[in-house]
Amino acid sequence: MKEEKSKIKSDILLRVRMLYVLFIAVGAAVFVRLVWVQLFSSEVAYNAGRLESRIFTEQTVPAQRGSILARGGEPLAVSMFRYQAEMDFGSPGLDSVKLFREQSDSLAKLLAAFFRDKPADAYRRFFRAEHERRYRLVRGRDTTHLRAEGFLARLINRLRGEEYVTRRIYDTIRDHTPVKIFPREVDYNEWQELRKYPILNWNMGMVYNVAQRDQRIYPQGELARRTIGLTGDRGNYGIEDVWRDELAGRDGKAVRQRIARGFSGRVVGGGNEDPEDGADIVSTLDLDLQDVADKALRHQLTTQNALWGTAIVMEVATGEVLALANLGRNGRGGFSENMNYAIAKRAELGSVFKLATMLALIEDAGMPTETVYDTGNGRPVVVGGARVQDSHAGFNDMDFKTAVAQSSNVYFAEAVFERYADRKERYSEFLRSLHLDRTVGLEAYGERAPLFPGDWKKIGGANQALARLSFGYVIELTPMQMATLYNAVANDGRMVAPRLVREVWRDGVLDRRYRPEVLVDRICSPSTLRTVRECLEEVCRTGTGAGFFRDTTRFRAAGKTGTAQFSQDGIRYSDGYYMGSMAAYVPAEKPRYTIFVTIHTRRGGGRAYYGGPLAGPVVKRLASHIYNREHDWHGRVERSDERCRPVRMKGGDVAQVRRVASRLDMPRVRSDARTGWGRTHTDSASVVTVELLPDELHTVPDVRGMGLKEALFLLESRGLRVSFTGRGSVRTQSPAPGSRAAAGAAAHITLK
Repeated sequence: MKEEKSKIKSDILLRVRMLYVLFIAVGAAVFVRLVWVQLFSSEVAYNAGRLESRIFTEQTVPAQRGSILARGGEPLAVSMFRYQAEMDFGSPGLDSVKLFREQSDSLAKLLAAFFRDKPADAYRRFFRAEHERRYRLVRGRDTTHLRAEGFLARLINRLRGEEYVTRRIYDTIRDHTPVKIFPREVDYNEWQELRKYPILNWNMGMVYNVAQRDQRIYPQGELARRTIGLTGDRGNYGIEDVWRDELAGRDGKAVRQRIARGFSGRVVGGGNEDPEDGADIVSTLDLDLQDVADKALRHQLTTQNALWGTAIVMEVATGEVLALANLGRNGRGGFSENMNYAIAKRAELGSVFKLATMLALIEDAGMPTETVYDTGNGRPVVVGGARVQDSHAGFNDMDFKTAVAQSSNVYFAEAVFERYADRKERYSEFLRSLHLDRTVGLEAYGERAPLFPGDWKKIGGANQALARLSFGYVIELTPMQMATLYNAVANDGRMVAPRLVREVWRDGVLDRRYRPEVLVDRICSPSTLRTVRECLEEVCRTGTGAGFFRDTTRFRAAGKTGTAQFSQDGIRYSDGYYMGSMAAYVPAEKPRYTIFVTIHTRRGGGRAYYGGPLAGPVVKRLASHIYNREHDWHGRVERSDERCRPVRMKGGDVAQVRRVASRLDMPRVRSDARTGWGRTHTDSASVVTVELLPDELHTVPDVRGMGLKEALFLLESRGLRVSFTGRGSVRTQSPAPGSRAAAGAAAHITLK
């Protein structure tokens, strides 16, 4: 019996020892696993990262894009945050159906009054329908059954974003999908008002998210759109693209904790970085002048039924582009800024290129301005094998100044061929010294490089090409490159690069200011410059540009017109397409602004195609507008002790003439009568009034020298039907004074 007990005891001890060893092994394994997990395995960090990523998310806080401004501070492109409230109708904050309906009814009335898009009842039905759909009560359900057999259903619903909340009497199925409640996005000021409304003021808890979007707005509409530019799917160009990094700023980040599907709250503390808003770019564009350029160019393109056009206004001293209008035909038949023709459209510009030839002939070749050539009186002339013809007849022998004024192709072809036929490379080198073989610094904006003649030995028909090059063919330039050369002449020979941006501002503080960039310090000698400028003034005084500036005594202009047949992109010279251009700088004696206009059209239908009639009206409109707003150009009345009196006075009622003369402190008024009607004339000492004689009361009175009011009264009192033109005082009249006044007869007076 004792041996039996010993065997049982040994068996029990063995089992205990085995369990002991097993527990030790398990404990050791657990310990080793803990050590492995804590010290060597990445599993903890991985799982912790997954858990944290489910709970915490990092949200990008967008920086507000900087603005693009005109030089006067007017907005050309601005960013505006737009807001939309996204409601969680399954939020526990809306569990009280009674309270929700009270608050949502009030919100519906306020939203209907604010947006005015639909009645309050429509908002009310929308809120209730969404609440019932996202927040479903399941009454009378067996919760034990749900807990026992509803795991799969619970899992599927949880994956769908719905969750079961077990209650004593019923369950709630929640859908936390955000629902937009505004009919449109709202701006910041509107949102500040809306967030005061019920539910939106958090009086029922955090039951909605605010989604914000940065929207780019162009307050000036189509004005200068190609220069301002664009970024995104529709294209990348202009200031928006070139200054993309400065405008974009740096986005911030915010750590947010998940609350429900689609909803999270921002975590206060570390990990958050505030965004840095983009810089503001101040362009060189003058909004007022840009508007005038756009309207003048648009009107001329429409009137002439042209294809496209560009207008440039530059500040002479700095090269800042004050206006840059680019208009081309669109699919609707109108005109829009669909291409930056000024810097991206390279073409043979015609006679406006003669400025470069003028500089070469005088500065490099030393040709006297008295040099005369027979230009053929409008007949074709062969020069270097090329058939050359002037557009304007009436001239045979021409000197240099007349050739410039009348834009003679024959003169320039003969002058250049005579001096450069055997040294064509020298002519090319001088043109290179004028920076005509390179861009002017606007490459980032899409500027195309000039098409400059290469090795003359490799050019077929080099003599013909030389002759044609003298008046603007063979070489292709953009309007901006040609305008830069004219601006250099206006700037006393100093060529500066055209600029579209003048300053960069960050947080209201000036960050950078750009100074003029000099391309060529001196394009020619002062004597050559004086000669060339005199010739350009002659163009606007007696030449092809005289029709736009000859009759104005307000200011003097200097410039050049140009016409070229167009051949490019499959279009031949014989197809009848023309480029009409005009360059001008004002005022001629001390230039401040350079204007360059180019218009592309097709000949026919009574449309203009010469540079003067085509581009001249736009140039004149811009120059006149500049003069009218630049008050320091206008004449000033200086203070003086010397008395100044009017040199003439209008005739009319004698009593009124005497009264006005006394107010103007005229020394003496001489008249035969103190009443009645009379004509006047003045001398250095007095005003003399000549009374109308009684027998003139039955004839046509002499109303010359009278004002319109008095002339109309006297003529119509004789029964005449009067028409008039002009303004000022009467200069001419019909019928003649003294003739018989027939009742009902027509009379006309001209005032000036």
